[in-house]
Amino acid sequence: MIPEIRIQDYNYVLPDERIAKYPLKERDASKLLIYKDGDCSETIFTSLPDELPADSLMVFNDTKVVPARLFFKRPTGAHIEIFCLEPDSPPEYNSNFAATGQCRWKCVIGNSKRLKTGEILELDADEKDFDGIWPTAKLISRDGQTGVVEFFWQGGISFSELLDRCGRVPIPPYLNRDTEAIDLERYQTTYARIRGSVAAPTAGLHFTSRVMDNIAAKGIDMETICLHVGAGTFLPVKSSLVADHPMHREPFTVKRDLLQRILDAKSGITAVGTTSVRTLESLYYAGASCIENGCPSDISQWAPYEREWNYSTGEALGALIEYLDTKGLDKLSIGTRIIIVPGFEFRLVDRMVTNFHQPQSTLLLLISAFVGGDWRRIYDYALGHGFRFLSYGDSSLLFRR
Repeated sequence: MIPEIRIQDYNYVLPDERIAKYPLKERDASKLLIYKDGDCSETIFTSLPDELPADSLMVFNDTKVVPARLFFKRPTGAHIEIFCLEPDSPPEYNSNFAATGQCRWKCVIGNSKRLKTGEILELDADEKDFDGIWPTAKLISRDGQTGVVEFFWQGGISFSELLDRCGRVPIPPYLNRDTEAIDLERYQTTYARIRGSVAAPTAGLHFTSRVMDNIAAKGIDMETICLHVGAGTFLPVKSSLVADHPMHREPFTVKRDLLQRILDAKSGITAVGTTSVRTLESLYYAGASCIENGCPSDISQWAPYEREWNYSTGEALGALIEYLDTKGLDKLSIGTRIIIVPGFEFRLVDRMVTNFHQPQSTLLLLISAFVGGDWRRIYDYALGHGFRFLSYGDSSLLFRR
């Protein structure tokens, strides 16, 4: 049964001065709130390895943020911002990034009320800076503020290189400032590898090589998944009932070897960020699909709640491993729309590293589900003890209740 949850029950007062507008000078210098057995305490992020059990598994999201904000202008001189969401043609990220000459993306289009289908836009920049490339954009179709845009350019470069040269890093809108040079480095994890996200998995922004070296020295296995974070992460829940809020599909990839390591983890799993949590918990339902239908399928938003699932985690992951082995595949690549709200049954993740999230957001619902509804205790502690909030803010380590 889909839970009846009112989003207003997940509201709190977040003063603007508590939102971290810029990162700290050192990535791992942030405060770290520890929530365990219903109690809150604090330390600094460099002490994270001391709080984790040996022989456990830690999972990171190695997606890489792309400079997905492009600025064009109409022949009238009106400025148009185009925010690339996901590839449309070619539909695969790698093929789209490698395209030369033209490609299509699903985009959010700003200041677009008078923009007509088929209208050609020119890059809003000094022409001499992009001589020989001449990027243009054409609106193919639209649906409100979103639509499909076809990009054209010259010079034989890939679309990936075009974004690097012409695009801006899409920092969160709640920072209320333009992208600056510091964001090019700091709105990206140090272990980011696979391009595709339009928002950073911000829990990972705190990790440095020394922290990860200390994690490894404790005997903790570190592995990666890849979920490309979509712009839906910025969207507030506008409906009064969470049941009416649509989740957008996000593609993810999990290596076959990681599935086995999950089964072998002696001291449980620590997920770095809500994106890693959603990916890992989606694996159970992908495995259940293998058992029932012979192959994994995308995870729908309300799949965990619409019926009882009686397979064990071992059975579900075992079915995924068997499917991949039968097909000769070394990784699983599907998509998920899963929403994690109070009432969700966690099957894989035992601990979570995460930042502090916006009021009335799906991420706050996930936190509440993870800590057995005790999210206000955590957020009251953070507000009362000087913690910095949101993407560039401080961190927390939550033990599941």
